[in-house]
Amino acid sequence: MKIVDIKTFLMHAGAPSLKNWAADGSFGTQQFSKNLTGSRNWLFVKVVTDEGITGIGECSGWPRVIRTAVEDLKSLLVGEDPLHIERLWQKMQIAIMGHGMTGVVGAGAMTGIDMALWDIKGKALNTPVWNLLGGKLRDRIRIYGHANTPETALSLKQRGVTAIKCGGVSDPVRKVAGLREAVGAEMDIAIDLHGPPWLTPADATQLCRALEPYRMMWVEDPIAPDNLDGYARIRNHSSVTLAAGERMATMFGERELIERDLIDVVQPDTGRAGGITQMKKIAAMAEAHHIMLAPHSGSLGPVAEYAALHLLASCPNGLVLERIEDDWEGRAKTVIPHPVSRAGYIVVPDAPGLGVEIDEDFVAQWPSEMNVSIPVTEGAGSYAQGTFREHVYVQTRWKRGVYFPKD
Repeated sequence: MKIVDIKTFLMHAGAPSLKNWAADGSFGTQQFSKNLTGSRNWLFVKVVTDEGITGIGECSGWPRVIRTAVEDLKSLLVGEDPLHIERLWQKMQIAIMGHGMTGVVGAGAMTGIDMALWDIKGKALNTPVWNLLGGKLRDRIRIYGHANTPETALSLKQRGVTAIKCGGVSDPVRKVAGLREAVGAEMDIAIDLHGPPWLTPADATQLCRALEPYRMMWVEDPIAPDNLDGYARIRNHSSVTLAAGERMATMFGERELIERDLIDVVQPDTGRAGGITQMKKIAAMAEAHHIMLAPHSGSLGPVAEYAALHLLASCPNGLVLERIEDDWEGRAKTVIPHPVSRAGYIVVPDAPGLGVEIDEDFVAQWPSEMNVSIPVTEGAGSYAQGTFREHVYVQTRWKRGVYFPKD
């Protein structure tokens, strides 16, 4: 079998409801044609072989830019045997290293291709990808939803979801307190502090200590992901469960977070971590340090979600999968079949390969219009009052007596 072509499919996906994703206005508020809000793009990759077997994958990180990277890598892969996945991954890595630390652009391109290669191999051998990864540990994957109001949290709880995550940092302690009061002790709660630009290590440490009484499932990205010494400071002065890793690429990017035991939960992004090949290695590294795996997939499309299901089914330290239960309505029309959660879980697919195909005609109806945005609105409260237009990467908290409540 030989690779004869690699095709890309870029689409503009609408934003989820802000009340479900982030009440502070995260995900951007730009308005585009066809009533689309936000700048989220999904990039799908199809690897075509001379035997008629095709594989589907998904790239994230900066989809409009990554599309060009995939086209560049295509010349290396046409004529290769798609079943030799590790060798092709190494070939791509070596080919791009001369361009410097390519980060999530290079890794995102390799991710989509790698994912498609696993899909091809599963189809060629007539077995699901999870079987190629060592078999199933579990038949269904627990999910967590997004909720920034007690009403949304209770709606998810009524549907059987047993864990939620809130976002934004304008008033995090009071937000978590309100959610905990609404859902009770039996539901897990996490909070995503979104890394920069809102917190210094000192502020993040104080905030994590203030969140300790609420028994968090985790506190995610409390500071910028490149500030590893800052993570050590938080670690040494707080007992909260820490999670990070979505903005890193490959096992080399995640290595220090894991090896220095700076986190309890690693969150490689299923669309930009380097593919299933890398995700499995990251999971193994984490397992050796008793660190759990919870893949990031909040902004991703449904193909990456399928890849995460196969991965979590096969990893001993697989914890939970991120899912926006009330996402853009077009999500369900993008792939066939669309995974459905029931009672807080998604059943692991049993079809050969990943078990999913994209609807190319539907994807073509939503051409990309924009793929960058300022992540919050001026009124969100993430920046200190009057400083929004500075757009700084790091900022200390003002009005500390209000931001860090005593009870």
